[in-house]
Amino acid sequence: MINLLLALGAGTVVAVVIKLLGFPIMAGIVPGTLVFLGLYVVLGRRSFMQLQVVMQQVQAELSSMNPSNKKEQQVKADKAVKMLEAALPLGKWQFLLEGEVYGQIGMIKFLFKDFEGAMAAFAKTGPRNYFARAMQASVLFQKKDFQGMEKSFEDAVKHGKKEGLMWAAYAWCLLQNKESEKALKVLARGVEANPSDEKLKSALTAVQNDKRLKMKAWEPMWWQLGLEQPTMPQPQFFQGGRRPRFR
Repeated sequence: MINLLLALGAGTVVAVVIKLLGFPIMAGIVPGTLVFLGLYVVLGRRSFMQLQVVMQQVQAELSSMNPSNKKEQQVKADKAVKMLEAALPLGKWQFLLEGEVYGQIGMIKFLFKDFEGAMAAFAKTGPRNYFARAMQASVLFQKKDFQGMEKSFEDAVKHGKKEGLMWAAYAWCLLQNKESEKALKVLARGVEANPSDEKLKSALTAVQNDKRLKMKAWEPMWWQLGLEQPTMPQPQFFQGGRRPRFR
């Protein structure tokens, strides 16, 4: 918001100065608009870069966790959340940033089983963060709030339509709730949106033939949704490249 006001103010000043110099007001509109747009882009980019620095610090903190030390993991996760919370004031400067930060906070809390804290953060997250929406849907599914689950998954597939996992996870939850017709429609929509995605095609064929929808094709990201547990112990999400999806 502050970036917008600064850019608007600068553009207005340019237009007024040109008018005071004796030119028609229309003569100041074009340069004023150019200054407004140019400055808004520059200021917005600066805010996003500031957030990117914080995100890199968060990634470094999570990556340094010892997978065998649960206490240390929690300490580092809490530190990462505090780092993100310190970045929330950036939302006053640029639209969308606050929702993005809350999305990252929610995902970390979700992965560390703080589902109440995660849901509070997800409530302040914009719908474009589709992985956060899928995690929100996972919690709602486990709470048996199936209407809320479908709403969250609809946001996830709308904004993450190129991510096959979003469609597959949505269909998997519907199948667990004995909603096979809805699951078929979801997978068909996913294939339509991703005609070259062989994994989604195979999933659709399996469900059409009354076979179990297996999520192995989307591992290890599938496990981060917490809907199924790995059959064998796995490295923590922050090891070996398996980290929260910061978008």
